[in-house]
Amino acid sequence: MFEVVRYTPEKTDEWNTFTARSRNGTFLFDRRYMDYHSARYHDHSLMIYDRGRLVALFPANETVDGRLISHEGLTYGGLIVGRKTITDTVINAFSTLEKYLITARFQVVIYKAVPRIYHDIPSEEDLYVLTQICKARLIGRDLSSVVELRSRIRFTELRRRGTRKAQAAGISIAESDDIDTFWQILDNNLTRKYGVHPVHSASELRLLKHRFPSQIRLFMAREGQETVAGTVVYVCRDTIHAQYIAASARGKQTGALDLLFARLLDDDFREARYFDFGRSTETLGQMLNRGLIFQKEGFGARGICYDTYEWYL
Repeated sequence: MFEVVRYTPEKTDEWNTFTARSRNGTFLFDRRYMDYHSARYHDHSLMIYDRGRLVALFPANETVDGRLISHEGLTYGGLIVGRKTITDTVINAFSTLEKYLITARFQVVIYKAVPRIYHDIPSEEDLYVLTQICKARLIGRDLSSVVELRSRIRFTELRRRGTRKAQAAGISIAESDDIDTFWQILDNNLTRKYGVHPVHSASELRLLKHRFPSQIRLFMAREGQETVAGTVVYVCRDTIHAQYIAASARGKQTGALDLLFARLLDDDFREARYFDFGRSTETLGQMLNRGLIFQKEGFGARGICYDTYEWYL
């Protein structure tokens, strides 16, 4: 007998324990991460039980126009399941979920699937059920650039030249906790080029890094005492995601990012499976930044899709 229960703070430990043991969840679904921006989103996360045993999570928020989004405040969402979950359980979970959502008067679900590189083991039963049984349709396909670290493609000559240039300039690479200095470079770049600020404020990044010191890490490139480039990476099991990348004018001039990523791929994360440089698309994939993806592909990264589905109830 399946049932859907809405998440409440009293269930935090149960939720977090399941997330940590799941086969397709990352620390982004830990409530300590999800709830840092709880004031921005009306949470409507769900927990699915089979005869009293928790079998799936559905991180989500609701909107005023009758939509449930999984999840608007996260890069991805969808149905999070345990390692032993089988297809029949996923089918029953979606069936029970659909009944709950209709009763709750939702009209549509926006489903941002977890990309397969973040799965601990294969975990795409949800996509089959979503499209073939629930008849959801694909409405967005973003393109991200990923290095498979166990079968790497060599840096292009342009990126290798940048690495040599940074070495000649005496650029040094080190892990750091100096969020404020990095954030200022990042914010300057975004406001100058796009007129926007980073999704996370400096104080939010500091808070999250404090909560997840092993999963959220900052690496900086310095010329002497001056920080010229950096990246904030999210460590999601065997997949590393570059959440933020930024360089000052001097950092770009010296090729600091080339040396920084050479160091991360060659040394710090050489035992990982994937390094995800992130998406180079906007508007659900309709706009591709060719200059940005060219830079990422220079590091040997190739394409992985981030898919978004629309499920009418």
